[in-house]
Amino acid sequence: MKLLILLVVVIGLVAIVQLAKVYQLTSSLRARREEDISEADNRLNGGLFLAFMVLFYASVIWLVVRYGDYALPSASLHGEAVDTLMGFNLAIIFAVFFLVNTLLFWFSAKYYYRPERKARFFAHDNRLELVWTVIPSIVLAVIIAYGLSTWNQMTGAPAEDALRVEIYSKQFDWTARYPGNDGEFGLSNYNLITPTNPLGIVTAEGLEASMSEVEKSIAKLEKELKHERGHLLKEQLELEAMLHGGDHHGDHADHGHGVDHAAVEARLHEIETLLEDESSLTILTEAAYEAKEDKLNRLKRHRQRLLEISEFNYDGGLSAWAAGNDDQIVKGEFHLPVGREVEMVFRSRDVIHSAYMPQFRAQMNTVPGVPTRFKMTPTITTDSMRYITGDENFDYVLLCNKVCGAAHFNMEMKIVVETQEEYDAWIKEQKEYLVKEESEEAPAETADLEGTTDKTTASL
Repeated sequence: MKLLILLVVVIGLVAIVQLAKVYQLTSSLRARREEDISEADNRLNGGLFLAFMVLFYASVIWLVVRYGDYALPSASLHGEAVDTLMGFNLAIIFAVFFLVNTLLFWFSAKYYYRPERKARFFAHDNRLELVWTVIPSIVLAVIIAYGLSTWNQMTGAPAEDALRVEIYSKQFDWTARYPGNDGEFGLSNYNLITPTNPLGIVTAEGLEASMSEVEKSIAKLEKELKHERGHLLKEQLELEAMLHGGDHHGDHADHGHGVDHAAVEARLHEIETLLEDESSLTILTEAAYEAKEDKLNRLKRHRQRLLEISEFNYDGGLSAWAAGNDDQIVKGEFHLPVGREVEMVFRSRDVIHSAYMPQFRAQMNTVPGVPTRFKMTPTITTDSMRYITGDENFDYVLLCNKVCGAAHFNMEMKIVVETQEEYDAWIKEQKEYLVKEESEEAPAETADLEGTTDKTTASL
């Protein structure tokens, strides 16, 4: 059968080639140039334009009827508004599509070339300019206003009893976090990210360990800069000039006036002691010295941010690290109760991702360092959607809709929508990040950190 079809195609191509040769031969016999087009040919082409328009419209209408309603029903409350907005935009698009193409084909058929007809040329028409500027502007303004109204519904303030879920993205997976019984997400900071704390949740131990590392790095850099041989020798010369009233090295000397001789001599003695211990001296280029100074300043700012984190308290008096103790972190899938409003907070660890949940008509970029959010209310459970689709393996999914790297295609997380009772049973089974709320371990950790913070502050 395939061979027969191939033969028919080949024979058809051969026939077309031979017909073209016959046409070319007849044209040469009639002494007619190829570029000479008769009025009959032009009239025929005009009629073919109209025929093609009818065929074109029929195929478009068939495709819309056949495949236009391919999306699953919206599974969220705001999704109905999104679908209505999309329908409104498509109605405008189709209206413009049919209007513009009808004019295009009709003009081509009506004004085909005739020897006795001459085209009229005019350089400018204010009325036309006004029409195709004002009308699109009004249409676009309506679309934008309508779109903003729908967007504001999705990003407005959530209800007081809304469930809060944080979605954390990184190359190339998702993590979901629930706030626990205290209703507050534990403060997170990228400086505290470790292999065992991938979200950087603030804890007493994490802060203490991070503060210790920062203090070690600061002490090491300060020692290297303090013992840099070139700068010590330069400072020594400047102090000697100040002490003897000379001005050999610029304006640092004050000719002996207003100089604290005791302090200068003490510093000179300290420098001499440092220079004698050659094993502790460092030798750096000026560029290397400035780079280390810059790194030292950045570490000090980092230390200050850690101190600010340790002093942060929520309105209810809950400390920054205590809030994260009962947070629940899940991977692979996360659950939502049907009919309850959900505030979703999105974060990113590395690059811009895009949290896309097609069945909920929801999408939001996840941006490093900038939390983004929207709210939604699931309206159809997973089991109900399986019944609607007739697919017993159907699952809601969270996808990345931003090309974020080589394994972008692999960023997927299952979403389970269920009844409130089923959700409550599931959330109780999820482990808390550190300790139970009633445990006595949290106050002990808090006390340890407060002591560490006091000592650090005192050392500053």
